[in-house]
Amino acid sequence: MNETVVVITGADAIVPAVAQRIPDGAVVIAADGALDHALAAGVRPAGLVGDMDSISAAGLEWAARHATIERHDPDKDHTDTELALMVAADLRPARLILVGAGDRLDHVLAAIGALGQPHLTSIPVIDAWWDEQWIRVLHGPGSTTLELADGTTLSLLALHGPCSGVTVTGVRWPLERAHLAPLVGVGVSNVALGPEVTVRVSTGVLTIVMPGHTTTPATTEEVES
Repeated sequence: MNETVVVITGADAIVPAVAQRIPDGAVVIAADGALDHALAAGVRPAGLVGDMDSISAAGLEWAARHATIERHDPDKDHTDTELALMVAADLRPARLILVGAGDRLDHVLAAIGALGQPHLTSIPVIDAWWDEQWIRVLHGPGSTTLELADGTTLSLLALHGPCSGVTVTGVRWPLERAHLAPLVGVGVSNVALGPEVTVRVSTGVLTIVMPGHTTTPATTEEVES
């Protein structure tokens, strides 16, 4: 098992502060043209996955010398991000981090949505940085405890379908075994009271978003039986 696997995706440059948060020793996989952004940020991927329709010639030449390449036909059913996440899941990481940037809405939704795929359920910790927005994805049943400063904004969203048994404590507006329908506002813009926020979900895939968060929260995870 690998400790941490990072998948880099997206059409825009990686935020420098986010690149610095990639743990030392993590296995890094780039989705197609995101390899160029990784190299520009000083990150050297060990793998490249995709149909190679957006990577530069220089980036592809670099990958041929320094990384493994998994090339796919452009006429495919999965996005490059989904394919890279499949490779990451096969490495059986203890933690998966998706790093992305870009404002094309369909690509953003598809990339974050891919973190709810069933083949990722066995990964204990699933995080993402999209620009400077920190995201944690909980596959139920499970829970996470976040160490957050008083006043930190966080939102709970059912992006992948209904979530049941949603409980959040340590916030201004707690929930107790609530049912969240997809993309409803009841979990949006809650406020941490510090020092710990605990989130649980019984069934479904719950996405926790902290916009503009500048550091990776210290966390404790639990997969419930």
